[in-house]
Amino acid sequence: MAESLALTEATYYILLSLIRPRHGYGIMQLTEELSGGRVHLAAGTLYGALNALCAKGWIIQLPAGDESRRKEYRLTEKGLHVLKSEVARLRELAENGERMLREE
Repeated sequence: MAESLALTEATYYILLSLIRPRHGYGIMQLTEELSGGRVHLAAGTLYGALNALCAKGWIIQLPAGDESRRKEYRLTEKGLHVLKSEVARLRELAENGERMLREE
């Protein structure tokens, strides 16, 4: 399945931040916080990624209220599956690394 490919760190954090609905600025803030400042998403980069993730069906844009100009996004079931698969992949990488280092 194509969705089992390794995610970029930015994509991983975008998906992780969308477990709860968030708008773009909230995604940028949480990504930077969770990554310890390593991943800084510029607005153009973020919205390009959000459009690509919507096209893949991993996230959806929520309907905006009449007074709000904010676009909020949320993870889909498909996106949740991709995120869980990536967490399992990363866990396996870390466990293998730790095991091999213990054997050194």
